[in-house]
Amino acid sequence: GATYRGDGDKYSVLLPTYNERENLPLIVWLLVKYFGESGYEYEIIVIDDGSPDGTLEVAEQLQKIYGEDKILLRPRAKKLGLGTAYIHGIKHARGNYVFIMDADLSHHPKFIPEFIKKQREGGYDLVSGTRYRGDGGVYGWDLRRKLISRGANYVTQVLLRPGASDLTGSFRLYKKEVLESLVERCVSRGYVFQMEMIVRARQLNYTIGEVPISFVDRVYGESKLGGNEIVSFLKGLLTLFATT
Repeated sequence: GATYRGDGDKYSVLLPTYNERENLPLIVWLLVKYFGESGYEYEIIVIDDGSPDGTLEVAEQLQKIYGEDKILLRPRAKKLGLGTAYIHGIKHARGNYVFIMDADLSHHPKFIPEFIKKQREGGYDLVSGTRYRGDGGVYGWDLRRKLISRGANYVTQVLLRPGASDLTGSFRLYKKEVLESLVERCVSRGYVFQMEMIVRARQLNYTIGEVPISFVDRVYGESKLGGNEIVSFLKGLLTLFATT
């Protein structure tokens, strides 16, 4: 493994989980691998929302393997949603930078060093993984999902002009204090939350960098984006549009 760079920066990865028993060991292994190879100081905060499938027990095993300094468990009793998971996670984060990503393997940890490099190049307040710029590809997405996702991005960009090309993405790196200020202001839940974060970031004149990522559809389990979520997504969008 690489030696620790000792440059004073530490990266906290927030992993909200709900029924991710199969994915968690793999995502954690990959995070440890890519952070280890790049030599950045890090910690992984697993925020499990009372998964019935035993995700927390798996997380406890992983903590034994990798150590309590690397894996922090901050579970909650029931499913309370993404926004509150981030608020909950930030409270426990010891890093001055925070990564948010999905635990379901749709976001590959191999891009982490690129996020860090990008952030350092421009001193950005946040760096967003984008699937539609450069070589960001979408694998394993059926056409309907792809169109909805493209459509969602297009509609949001036209309505809100947020100056970032992938608003629905949730693979991002934030300066900790920037994430704190954004999370406090956000009112949306679920899928719209990620988008609101970018819109608010733009309103507050935070600087946004972008990194092209390929996005892999969930390896196991059902996709998180159901028909009713698309409806709530559009409703949330209209609310945002009305209040922006």
